[in-house]
Amino acid sequence: MTQWSSQAGVMELCLSQPPLNEIGSEMLERLERFVAEAEREQPRAVLIHSGLERGFSAGADLRQLYFAIREREPREYRHAVADFIDRTHEVMNRLDALPCTTIGAIHGACFGGGFELALTLDVLVADTSARFCFPELRLGIIPGFGGIPRLSREVPNAVVRDLILTGRSISAKKAAALGLVSQLVGRGEALAVARQTALQAALFELPVVASAKAFMKPIPREQLLAEKALFIELFERPEVLEALRSFVERDDSMPYLPLPES
Repeated sequence: MTQWSSQAGVMELCLSQPPLNEIGSEMLERLERFVAEAEREQPRAVLIHSGLERGFSAGADLRQLYFAIREREPREYRHAVADFIDRTHEVMNRLDALPCTTIGAIHGACFGGGFELALTLDVLVADTSARFCFPELRLGIIPGFGGIPRLSREVPNAVVRDLILTGRSISAKKAAALGLVSQLVGRGEALAVARQTALQAALFELPVVASAKAFMKPIPREQLLAEKALFIELFERPEVLEALRSFVERDDSMPYLPLPES
């Protein structure tokens, strides 16, 4: 659901797709519509949050992806995967490039593609329940929505290697210490604090904000293209299809729980 207050200059998107805001075709359509509306209306601040109790987003809709490719030959599903990744990168890049201040209110699980979505935003407000994780290597792939270049933009490479190569989750407190989270708040307080932050950010003129963002937060386009190519190459391996099959056949409703915590 999108909310837009022209008086306050703030546009909100509430993600509310069960079980946990997985990013598939339906979520992509919502993000595309929202970004197009933001580009048209030119708000001074954008806020994205989740209306689901379990968290912000569990990442890519792997079930949908698996069922879309399982009966195809590798050459055929390469094109399907490439089209999905191209479309996802386009909307993530457009969100990253919005001229206004973009804010995420994070609670609970922020995993995989959900973490990549969060990394497109300028300011992250997280409550103490939030956890961040890149579990993709368990499936034989890497993050494919731009996560590695955008994570590298925010933290030292040693931290990137730790998160990607171990697949472990980190707490909101750890994320704040690393500089990934701008504001750490009490459980259940992220949305209220993020809304106040959006109102504060909306006080400033859009051209000035756009100039500041272009200087402070360049989009790593070459690295994004390289990550996309590597993701598609890895996805062609038969081990990946088997890992996806095992994933979708599991009985538990949320098989993306994090590894040992910190």
